Amino acid sequence: MSGSSTGRDRRRIYLMRHAEAAYITEAGHRAPDSRLVPLTARGRSQAEAMRVALEAVNFDRALCTGLPRTVETAGIVLGNRSLALGEVPALEELKPGDIRLVPPDRLEATFLNAMSNAEGAETRFLGGERFADFEARIVPAFEATIAEPGWQSLLLVAHGGVNRMILGWACGAGRSIFPAFEQDPGCLNIIDVDFAGTVPARALIRAVNLTPYNWTKAGMTATTMEVLLRDVLTAREA
Repeated sequence: MSGSSTGRDRRRIYLMRHAEAAYITEAGHRAPDSRLVPLTARGRSQAEAMRVALEAVNFDRALCTGLPRTVETAGIVLGNRSLALGEVPALEELKPGDIRLVPPDRLEATFLNAMSNAEGAETRFLGGERFADFEARIVPAFEATIAEPGWQSLLLVAHGGVNRMILGWACGAGRSIFPAFEQDPGCLNIIDVDFAGTVPARALIRAVNLTPYNWTKAGMTATTMEVLLRDVLTAREA
């Protein structure tokens, strides 16, 4: 993609959330370490649908966060491209607290309100990382990553919370708009960024939460946190 008509350097970011991951084992138990879970069979199918949708895009850079679910998603999407996959560990997902400590009578409210009041100074995600600390971690890491030279079209495979924060950055609302951006498994956001030298001067949000495996989102009515709550309840009953 060439520069913008203003003479600024315009670059495009294809920002994905990783595809569906196996947080719950086939036996119905919670995975011992959520950081290390692979994709499910459906997740691999979702990533394959994205590979087909993006096969005409000429990426000149590809990054993920280094967690297995982002590495696997990116690898499938890149397909046979001879493009090295880099890692940005600073863009790892929001860190939850120990959800095993949440009383059963508080579980539903805790999960369904987990994204509420993200702009609060002390609000934490499921009792874990503060949203304020998360923003302070993600935004500088993202800005430093995209300010690096030598690319015009970037594939970045990250996480739902990370993508929400980046979209909040792109529209200038920060974490105050965090709850409004749903990020379905294996979804795609497209953001153009105009640079003045190495400094981001303007962001243009071209698309949000696209899912090639189900463009119209027929039947996809549950939110990310509703699905996670269902999985946690399944694991507690197993």
